[in-house]
Amino acid sequence: MYRELDSEKRHPRTFLVEQELAERWSKSRRTLQRMRVDGTGPAFHRIGGSILYKIDDIEAFEAASRIGGQV
Repeated sequence: MYRELDSEKRHPRTFLVEQELAERWSKSRRTLQRMRVDGTGPAFHRIGGSILYKIDDIEAFEAASRIGGQV
């Protein structure tokens, strides 16, 4: 999904950029933008003009979105 940098071996990544989340969910960046505007997506951070999604927030959103099945 993304290439690991040497510094990431020492410090695991905490955030995904918009394109990485779009790839993870097989959605377009525009869909994620719409979710932000509508308030229906995961929490996000806007830092220096970039949209970042905290991996913990993504996983919590995915868990809360789960319907049916067994754990």
